Amino acid sequence: MKTKMIAMLIAGTLTLSTAAAQELPRKIRNVELLDLDGNPTKLPCFGEKNLMIFYVDPDRHKQNEEFTFDLEKNHRAQGDNIYGFGIMNLKDAPMIPNGMARAMAKKRTEKNGATVLADQERTLSSAWGLGDCNNQFVLMIVSKEGELVFLRKGVLSEADKEAFYETIDKYR
Repeated sequence: MKTKMIAMLIAGTLTLSTAAAQELPRKIRNVELLDLDGNPTKLPCFGEKNLMIFYVDPDRHKQNEEFTFDLEKNHRAQGDNIYGFGIMNLKDAPMIPNGMARAMAKKRTEKNGATVLADQERTLSSAWGLGDCNNQFVLMIVSKEGELVFLRKGVLSEADKEAFYETIDKYR
């Protein structure tokens, strides 16, 4: 019994140290995804500007719709040093064919001028250690130094929104 308890404490300590290694900010690298025509491309402006990235499971694209609408309307996340774009997490939306999702996004971006990329294999999530992003709206800020400085997944609380605005204000 005593040995089992010690083993559990050691396992818990190792888990905590792994979690600590995932704390923010943390260095990340540029990855290759697909543009909406299906061509390989790197993340735009990586290392040149601070990035505001919406990594969205198409099954949950409306998860924070009110927040994104307000964000667009109030222009609080805009600035000369910020480049914002979206990435569709297609691997976690198996019921939506990849080509159809890209075509729908392409049609929409022709109207609004937004940049949207496609991640068909969880490339970004794996490379950046984001964990499970299925059914999640993931909001990130990446500094131009290549550090992930902000990360929230799922429905954003008021505290999450406040933390986002505090962080984005530092990088505008």
